[in-house]
Amino acid sequence: MVRPRARPHAPYPLRYIRALNNPNANRSIMPTQTMSRVEELLGADAQSLLSHQCKTIDKSSLNLPGTDFVDRCFVNSNRSPQVLRSLQALYGHGRLANTGYMSILPVDQGIEHSAAASFAPNPIYFDGENIVKLAMEGGCNAVASTYGVLGSVARKYAHRIPFIVKINHNELMTLPNKFDQVLFGTVESAWDMGAVAVGATIYFGSDESTRQISEIAEAFQLAHELGMATVLWCYLRNPGFKVDGKDYHTAADLTGQANHLGVTIQADIIKQKLPETNGGYNALNGYGKSHKKVYSDLTSEHPIDLCRYQVANCYMGRIGLINSGGASSGASDMAEAVRTAVINKRAGGQGLISGRKAFQRPMGEGVQLLNAIQDVYLDNKITI
Repeated sequence: MVRPRARPHAPYPLRYIRALNNPNANRSIMPTQTMSRVEELLGADAQSLLSHQCKTIDKSSLNLPGTDFVDRCFVNSNRSPQVLRSLQALYGHGRLANTGYMSILPVDQGIEHSAAASFAPNPIYFDGENIVKLAMEGGCNAVASTYGVLGSVARKYAHRIPFIVKINHNELMTLPNKFDQVLFGTVESAWDMGAVAVGATIYFGSDESTRQISEIAEAFQLAHELGMATVLWCYLRNPGFKVDGKDYHTAADLTGQANHLGVTIQADIIKQKLPETNGGYNALNGYGKSHKKVYSDLTSEHPIDLCRYQVANCYMGRIGLINSGGASSGASDMAEAVRTAVINKRAGGQGLISGRKAFQRPMGEGVQLLNAIQDVYLDNKITI
C-alpha cells in the first residue's frame, strides 16, 4: 500500500493520518487546525471572512448541517429506505463522519481535461487504485471517479470507502472541441460495482442542456429506484455568459438558478463552483427572469453572502451544497482551499469537493491538503 510521505514540517504525524478514515476513531487524539493557522492561510481576508455576519438571508431560515441531517431533511421526502441508507453511508464515513459535512475526492479529469493534463504532474494517478488510496488516506467521505477507475478496483475497495460513479463526461478529442456531457455507461453498472451514489454533470445554459436535463433526470430516478444517492455537478456553459470581457459563469444569480434546477430533478447533493461575481441576469440584457430584491436584499458583494444565495436555491440547504476546490495553482493551493472551505461553511454549505489541488502533488501533501479542508469543518470556532 502506498503510504503518504510526510515532509519534515508536515502538521500531522502519520499515526493520525492513518486513523483519519476510521469513523470510530477517537477524535480527541486527532489535531484540528487552530484558528491562528486558518488566519495565517486566509491572510488579508481573515478578518472579513471570519467575522462577517450575513444580513441577507438569516441562518435561521436554513436547514443547517448537523449529525441528524439525513433524518431531519430526507426522512420525510420520497427517498426510499435504501436511498436513506446510502446517504447515511456518505455522511457517516471518513474524518467528517456524522458531522453533516462532506469532503469528497473527485477525479474524473482524465476524461474531462485529458489524462496527460491531469496526471502528468504526478504519474502515479494514471493507476486508478492510487486515486482510491488518496481518498482513504485523506479521510474523505467518498471518492468520485469514472466507471473505468472505480470498476477496475471495485472488489477491493467498494466496501471500504463509498464510491460515487460519475456517469457522464465531456470528452475533448473531437475536432474541433465541443462541450457536451454524454453518458459513458449505465446506472445499473454503477450499482453492480457496489456504488453508494452516482454523479453527473449538466451544462445549464448550453445548446445541449435540454437533452442533458432529461437524460440525467431519468438516470437519477433509476439510481433512486436501485437505492443509490445522486450528486449533480451544476455547471454553466454558454459563450454568451461572457459580456464585455466579464465572465458570468460563476455569477451567484445564475449559478443559484442552476442549483435550483438541479434540486428539481432530485439531486441529493449539489456541487457548484464558488460564486465570484453577481448580476449575470442584468448583464445578459433580456435573458431569463430575476428580481431586483435578489441584488438589494438577498445578496451583497461579500463572498459569504453570494455563496449563501447558492445555498438558498438548494431548498434553503435541505439539499446540501458542496463547492468546488478549483484548479491547482501550485504553492497557493492550501490557502485557496481553506478560503473556499471557510466561505462554504459560513454560508451554510456542506463541504468541499477538491481534486486537482490534492492529486497533482505527492500523496502525502495531498493528504495534508484534504485534512486542512476538513479541519475547517471540524473547527467549532468557525461558525455559520
